[in-house]
Amino acid sequence: MAMTTSASTGEPGSRPTDPWWRRAPSHQLQKAFAWAAVVTNGLIAVTGATVRVTGSGLGCPTWPECHPGSLVPVSRADLSPIHQAIEFGNRTLTGLVLVASLGLFVVLWRARPQRPGLVKLSAVLPAGVLFQALWGGLTVLTGLAWWTVAPHMLVSLVLLFVAIVVLVRLDETDEPPVPVVPRPLQLLTWATVVVLGALCVAGTLVTAAGPHGGDDATPRLDLPVRALAQVHADLMFAYLGLLVAMTVGYLAVRAPRALMVRAYVLIGVTAGQGLIGLVQYATGVPEVLVVAHVLGATLLVAAAAAVALATRDRGVHRPSTEATAEASDSVRSAASSTG
Repeated sequence: MAMTTSASTGEPGSRPTDPWWRRAPSHQLQKAFAWAAVVTNGLIAVTGATVRVTGSGLGCPTWPECHPGSLVPVSRADLSPIHQAIEFGNRTLTGLVLVASLGLFVVLWRARPQRPGLVKLSAVLPAGVLFQALWGGLTVLTGLAWWTVAPHMLVSLVLLFVAIVVLVRLDETDEPPVPVVPRPLQLLTWATVVVLGALCVAGTLVTAAGPHGGDDATPRLDLPVRALAQVHADLMFAYLGLLVAMTVGYLAVRAPRALMVRAYVLIGVTAGQGLIGLVQYATGVPEVLVVAHVLGATLLVAAAAAVALATRDRGVHRPSTEATAEASDSVRSAASSTG
């Protein structure tokens, strides 16, 4: 006797007849929000640098309003319209970062089957964005004090790293990770991430003592720029040396090709970032190179995260819709053979 089956076209817990808002989010939708979180968290760091180098940090002199009694810029003789537009644009982008980050958390929370580890990790993103918004208010209210501006950049890079972890984990199972290189090489890889963190901190201190404070009247960090830049450069050379040692170690143990490619990309991005830093120091820290350097920092963090996550393997996650489709195909095949 012939058998007929009908497969669900949605995620487990969903029915094709359910309205879209009741259906469990698809794997593709989860990936889309993860990519949005990665891009927006990186972009906000770059636009923040643009605010600094253009002196637009007080284009909106109050918070949470742009001006007293107005959420948007208003014409004022004492404020440049360009500065207002740049600062307001950066504040508006914060809303997009929140939408992407909160959206990612919601779709992962509603996914079926739910992956609790990913849900908890993704919760860091909207919480971090809300912290950034409140901290931005403190930055404005303190007149762009350097000790409030520097953490802005660092938190964005941390959130970028977390977003990349979520993006990668979406395509992995929840099985315990299996190392693809010996443990000493794994430890060396994560040690390079720690050094990269120190490198980023040093970079923000150089900026805090340098000429680009977000406003011409903003007091700067009272430390010699040359000494801070030397520390920053020393950390960059140390970081690059560790990367070379790490990559040679990968070659020696015949690491998977995917890991090798990511390591080569990381070295290339690091070399490019170092070159930008040397040129901007030699040319008096021009504004465009400061923004390029911050863009390079975001790419560097992304590349470092990709390498660190590639040192272990959890297997490939198969979205439940794929598993359902395969099961349905098997049933139909069995039905045909018995029909």
